[in-house]
Amino acid sequence: MEDSAHPKRSVTVADVAKAAKVSKATAARVLGGYGVVSAKITDQVIAAAAALEYRPNELARSMSTGRSGIIGVVVGDIENAFFSLAVRGISDAARLAGFNVIIANSGEELDAEKSAVDLLIGKRVDGLIVTPARCDSIDHLQHVRRAGVPLVLFDRAIPELDVDAVTGDDQDAAIAATRYLIGQGHRRLAYVSAMDAEGGGLTDIRRISNSAVRERVEGFVSVLTEAGLPNPLHYVRLGATDQHQTDGVIKRLLADSAAPTALLASDSLVGLRIFKSLQSLGLSIPKDVSMISFLDADWTSVTVPPITIVDQRVYEMGKLAGERLIARIERTPLAVERLRVSTSLVLRGSVAAIGR
Repeated sequence: MEDSAHPKRSVTVADVAKAAKVSKATAARVLGGYGVVSAKITDQVIAAAAALEYRPNELARSMSTGRSGIIGVVVGDIENAFFSLAVRGISDAARLAGFNVIIANSGEELDAEKSAVDLLIGKRVDGLIVTPARCDSIDHLQHVRRAGVPLVLFDRAIPELDVDAVTGDDQDAAIAATRYLIGQGHRRLAYVSAMDAEGGGLTDIRRISNSAVRERVEGFVSVLTEAGLPNPLHYVRLGATDQHQTDGVIKRLLADSAAPTALLASDSLVGLRIFKSLQSLGLSIPKDVSMISFLDADWTSVTVPPITIVDQRVYEMGKLAGERLIARIERTPLAVERLRVSTSLVLRGSVAAIGR
């Protein structure tokens, strides 16, 4: 039994060098992944390190190589399946390139995002992937750029920041979903988002600080305008931030003198809340109200009926963001780009044809 009063001494590079019968400098090159060492010597050092259960001192390695081997990721809401899938893609890309990942959750709060960014920069991460809570408040992200830390935005784009962004084709996705509903005979359509707003309504699309939501609303409104439907912003409702708030949003929509016959949910959490709200009101999907949700979350395929969704290929988005950041860390010469990942509409059983 190990004596807890005299804990085992950490294994050092010198210990590994002695066991492998090489110089300390050679062992350091192998363990640090730099310099040129023969395959035979490399195998000797790795075998010795494994036998001794050597664990690298990350701080020391960071100081000697200028890298920590860590990528920082700040997401909007880890409870949302969208971000969970994205983090898996980012982590897989990072692991394949030899990086570890530290994840922080902003809860879509700007101050929390700023704190997370400061914390990760303080931990000397080699690069950052950030989902900005607001696209109109970017001083802290400008600081990241001035500090020389590679930065990639995820899900949302900020052109004036002049950094890479990986997003979905949000506007086109909303256009496709809305046109499908119009094609099924619906003329009163509502778009419901978790973005907070006074009164829950919207009078000016430019007020939306989240670029993904703004582009989806622009797509939604453009189709209603194209179809000659009056006052399309009337049915754009924000503030579905939790179940209680969503219940209120849905009740107000359905109490309208011209209640919507179809609902488009901005993400899978909002979609699930809408589904529960309609159930609690004793309404049937799609007999009473049709609906489409963004994201192919697990729940959407097991409900009765299964929900028609916009498949956003989020894992691929996350993997692409991770690969792009690693390319920036490795100083691969690339033009700054917004990389859009295509979406598709998956038809299930939650949309009824009306007026035919």
